[in-house]
Amino acid sequence: MSILDKHHILEKNATLLLVASLVVVSIGGIVEIAPLFYLENTIEKVKGMRPYSPLELAGRNIYIREGCYNCHSQMIRPFRDEVERYGPYSLAAESMYDHPFQWGSKRTGPDLARVGARYSDEWHVQHLIDPRSVVPESIMPTYAFLLERTLEIDNIALDLKANAAVGVPYDEAMIENAKVDLMAQADPDADTSGVEERYPKAVLGDFDGDPTKLSEMDALVAYLQMLGTLVDFSSYDPTSGYR
Repeated sequence: MSILDKHHILEKNATLLLVASLVVVSIGGIVEIAPLFYLENTIEKVKGMRPYSPLELAGRNIYIREGCYNCHSQMIRPFRDEVERYGPYSLAAESMYDHPFQWGSKRTGPDLARVGARYSDEWHVQHLIDPRSVVPESIMPTYAFLLERTLEIDNIALDLKANAAVGVPYDEAMIENAKVDLMAQADPDADTSGVEERYPKAVLGDFDGDPTKLSEMDALVAYLQMLGTLVDFSSYDPTSGYR
């Protein structure tokens, strides 16, 4: 009698079936989980990735606060239609400093993983003030109030510290200069050498069109303008790394 012929013994004995199921699940779990304890990092390091600048991080907080992730994912799947529409598919390393990540499970609006540098600051501001003025079929609500709200920056250093506590590599210089870097990134007349040194490829300048004040619109647009811009895909091959 073969093992398959004896399978009815398991089917008729609930206790034995439960024990056998636990054994099989345990073996599968060990096989899947055990190797992770021997790996230093499960995410491949990708050249160009860095933590968010203080202004970008403030913008990301606003993005999460306003629930933008409910309609916009930030994960391009490895399918031809997705890649042709949005650009190279998302890499795990691009979300390694996200707490929480913004992959999303549905899209009402387009994916934003590579929206950075696709549109001007003015376009983003107008889109947030009146979405249908630039995308007639849009059902996105208006966020014009962001233009009037002054960005809260007093606790930005603590925000960096909180992220550092969960593994984001903010060093002491980044935390100490957080407030200065935030204001400098959105000021066209400021000395931005420190920001550029600490946060390569940071987009600089007045984002909301009003250099006399620092608004929540400044922060959100700064965040949107950097999404997908850090990795140089012209020299990156997903199958073998950089050429």
